[in-house]
Order: sequence, then structure tokens, then C-alpha cells
Amino acid sequence: MKHSFYHPLMIKTLGLFLTWLLLTSSFEWPHVAVGLVAALGVAWLNTDRSASCTSIHPLRLAWYFPWLIGRMLKSGLHLSALILHPALPIDPRMIRHRTNLRGDSGIVLLGNSITLTPGTLTVEVDGQNLLVHAIDDKSAEDLRGLHFDRKIARVFGDREGMQ
Repeated sequence: MKHSFYHPLMIKTLGLFLTWLLLTSSFEWPHVAVGLVAALGVAWLNTDRSASCTSIHPLRLAWYFPWLIGRMLKSGLHLSALILHPALPIDPRMIRHRTNLRGDSGIVLLGNSITLTPGTLTVEVDGQNLLVHAIDDKSAEDLRGLHFDRKIARVFGDREGMQ
């Protein structure tokens, strides 16, 4: 295994372990030990062992999640307004979206980010093509404006094609 394998493995293990600690809220040694072993196992299974590992910028990833949470809250409020509106002004549609992200990790993060945002759902991913269901036109705004693509391209240091 190459040296480039261990850095992403450590970052993923640390992130998963901190998530474990937050969710269990228990600092007893058996819980901590099980969490560490589980985090290491999941990170080991989900870390690319090939020479072409994707380079993730941890600081940019740390900035991406608060931005994503903000988008989720904004979309949640919009979806709540749609639901509470007496006329229920929804206009569901399927949107084909082609991303310029090249790596599988970036495309997976894009698909999951779209699905986490209320009002949108990634239905299918085929290479760089995504099929997305949107509850209305406003819900698909971030997707059409390439906001998600640009943010994710920055996380992976993939600036080409995202200008």
C-alpha cells in the first residue's frame, strides 16, 4: 500500500470516530474502544488503495459542511412554505444534470448532497450524468446554478471545468 493511502485513512477514521463520540455521548473505555475499531474498519473498507487517490482538502471539506447545512435549512424552509400553502404550488420534475466533476468521490458527494437537500432527490447516477427529482423550480436552483458542483470541486481541488 502506498503512502497516499494512510493520510485519507487517518482523516476518515478521525471523522468517523468523532461522529461516533458525538452520537454515543459516552466516554467509557468500552464505548470508545468499539467506536475506534468501528471507525477504523469502516474507513479501511472505504479508502481507495490505488495509486490514484483523490486529494481531499480537509479545511475546504470542513467549510463545505456548514454551507451544506445552510442550504438544507434554506431548502427546508422553502419546502415547508410549499406544504403549508393552501394551493400546494408544487411542480415536480425530473432534471438531467451533467457534472464536470471527474472523480467518483466528488460525484458521490454531489449525489448525496442533492439528496440531503429537502425538495430534491438524486434518482440515478450514470458516470457524470445525474437524474434528479425536484419538487419545484426553486428547489433545483442550486443544481442548475452549479453551486454544488463548484463547492465540491473546491473540496477535491478539481478546479478545471468548474469555472
